[in-house]
Amino acid sequence: MESPIVLGEKEWLACCGSVRFAQEMASIKPFSNYEEALDAARDIWFHKVDVNGWLEAFAAHPQIGESPSQTHKSPTSAQWSKGEQSTALATATDSTLQELYDWNVRYRQKFGFVFLIFASGRSTPEILAEMKKRYHNRPIVEFELAAQEQMKITELRLSKLFSVNTKTANTADMVTKAGEDRVGVIGGHLTAANANANEIQKPPQSSTRTRPPITTHILDLARGTPAAGIEVRLEKWGPVESQPLFGGFDSVHWISEGSSVTDKDGRSGQLMKTVDALNPGVYRISFNTGMYNPEGFFPYVSIVFKVTESQKLEHFHVPLLLSPFSFSTYRGS
Repeated sequence: MESPIVLGEKEWLACCGSVRFAQEMASIKPFSNYEEALDAARDIWFHKVDVNGWLEAFAAHPQIGESPSQTHKSPTSAQWSKGEQSTALATATDSTLQELYDWNVRYRQKFGFVFLIFASGRSTPEILAEMKKRYHNRPIVEFELAAQEQMKITELRLSKLFSVNTKTANTADMVTKAGEDRVGVIGGHLTAANANANEIQKPPQSSTRTRPPITTHILDLARGTPAAGIEVRLEKWGPVESQPLFGGFDSVHWISEGSSVTDKDGRSGQLMKTVDALNPGVYRISFNTGMYNPEGFFPYVSIVFKVTESQKLEHFHVPLLLSPFSFSTYRGS
């Protein structure tokens, strides 16, 4: 049996710069392994840390291409940041560093926080391309993407923390991906940083999920807050050999997977069973927006999307960004 790992706020703060996150992690009983800590970390980050805590964690990171501050509140975090950016720095030229600096400034001016990306193993040109792409996002979309990137970084640092503190021979086997959470299948992102010996090698990917493969949340753009109390339903098109047609009104073939109501954070509960492999096909997620805002333009909103055979192990987070006279969505992680 594995010995529980006892860690304090200082160690958890090195993984994520939110004091609330560190306090919550330290308050939980000792973790037996990496997976237990990872499950708790995801729950705390996405459901207990508030907006201010997210911003605090973002602020703990140096800008891409810059060294951490000598007065960083977590020297371990600063050291890890330097290692995580080693590939980017090794592939940078004077001109790309200058361009990176300029785009860092533009990004912060628009969004109000540092550009956050899971940088391990990524070159400067890759990071620049991603920054330019994300610069065009709406602030509320970019804010959530940054939170997802922070979770990826936290996962990697948790694995480092446990590799340091676990004395059992099978430590490396514990460093596996437990599935995606608002935040998704991260294993594919954990590319090894071949330019830095301190970087952890990419672990084997696990298909074991810790939550359903389809999730959602709703943000009220008019109020700037999560939308609580909205009924959400998930359905799957029944006939495998066919797809729903544009303009068709055949409701017989839509089979219910589950329903829930959004909580105070705008997140739905469990809409379907937690399974390793999602059945390929066409899904429809519907939101009872008319009950939430009777004066709004949309009595309800339905989003239809397709899952292919090659995507059955992936996570599908389908959020709704809602205002009285418009809505949008995207595939999150």
